[in-house]
Amino acid sequence: MTLSRRGVLGWAGVAGAAGAVGTAEGAAAATGRVRTGFERLAADGYRMLAGQRIGVVTNPTGLTADARHLVDVLHADERVDLVAVFGPEHGFRGTAQAGASEGSTRDPATGLPVYDTYDKSGQGLADVFTAAGIDTIVFDVQDVGARFYTYIWTLYDCMRAAALAGKAVVVLDRPNPIGGLRASGPVLRRPYASGVGREPIALAHGMTVAELALLFQGEFPTGRPLDLSTVRMSGWRRGSFFGETGLPWVPPSPNMPTPETALVYPGTCLFEGTNLSEGRGTTTPFEVVGAEGVDRRWARAANGLDLPGVWFREAYFTPAFSKHAGKVCGGVRLLVHDRAAFDPVRAGIGLLVTARRTWSGFAWRPDHWIDRLTGSDRVRTMVDAGAGVEEIAGDWAAGLARFAKVRDGYLLYR
Repeated sequence: MTLSRRGVLGWAGVAGAAGAVGTAEGAAAATGRVRTGFERLAADGYRMLAGQRIGVVTNPTGLTADARHLVDVLHADERVDLVAVFGPEHGFRGTAQAGASEGSTRDPATGLPVYDTYDKSGQGLADVFTAAGIDTIVFDVQDVGARFYTYIWTLYDCMRAAALAGKAVVVLDRPNPIGGLRASGPVLRRPYASGVGREPIALAHGMTVAELALLFQGEFPTGRPLDLSTVRMSGWRRGSFFGETGLPWVPPSPNMPTPETALVYPGTCLFEGTNLSEGRGTTTPFEVVGAEGVDRRWARAANGLDLPGVWFREAYFTPAFSKHAGKVCGGVRLLVHDRAAFDPVRAGIGLLVTARRTWSGFAWRPDHWIDRLTGSDRVRTMVDAGAGVEEIAGDWAAGLARFAKVRDGYLLYR
């Protein structure tokens, strides 16, 4: 693992701070609550940020332990020179729908300039950092654990742009809400790289954002030096799901309302690549999928796969927007009854396989967006050829095993 001179702020770094730190750590331990990277940075008196002009990449998920936003906290603290905010997809305030952002503006609460980073990379993003007058970029955004959720690629793009602009990067860690015991799903093939997958990692990567930052630096170097630091959490274990962290859930995007949504998302988001609704415009996005004309045969076929940890219930819904807006859709709802056994990617593949077999109207999006989501054309062509779940999963097994071996070298938690 390649670390910069600043390295990883771990327990030893925090333990040396003032007595209040021990009190906060003890309180967290007593409640079983995870302490985020931001909490540990704050408890250490922001020493890592001293003497630098700071820009923060964040959104509504950047909460402190007492439900304040870190931008408000940093702006009010004389020990930190916060000069800019950067918003990812959906924007700093999280109001924009998928594939959109809020643009550049000024935060009315602090007066700070807010720069739009969505769909910016390379020298263009480096120029934004230079214009903002910052020395260090702090990244604090809640991820959901899927390769095609764009925040991890915002991190990747910020790291590469920071190297071009000569800026430092500090990544404040937060939990992977769907756990991190294993990676699953196909690994991206480089010809299929896009904004929903820049580099070859597994679809469900099983890593935190700090671990991914270290992997990005070590495995996909830019050829330019990058001053990277990560501030790890305390109290998080790889087998933990979000409900076990004691942290409040703030939707990281408009269609990610609950941790249960995040749990199924790596599989059901694959339906973005089809003509079926993935539940956008309902109160349970990604937990329901379907289309006009789909009937009970789909749920019956999906349950017949006997996939571990999940049941598929016949469901009907009417999306308020997005695909099939205003029309009654038939389909399935996923009910996860064993989170540890559940593999969302296999569930998503199982639903694709059975949807094609049971609904004559099934079709891929004409732009083959499914290939960007899965990382190659293999899932699409194998489903079309009539392959089953195990055959399709076997096709990606060797690549996944290679990724898992590389991944192991960058894990910060056990």
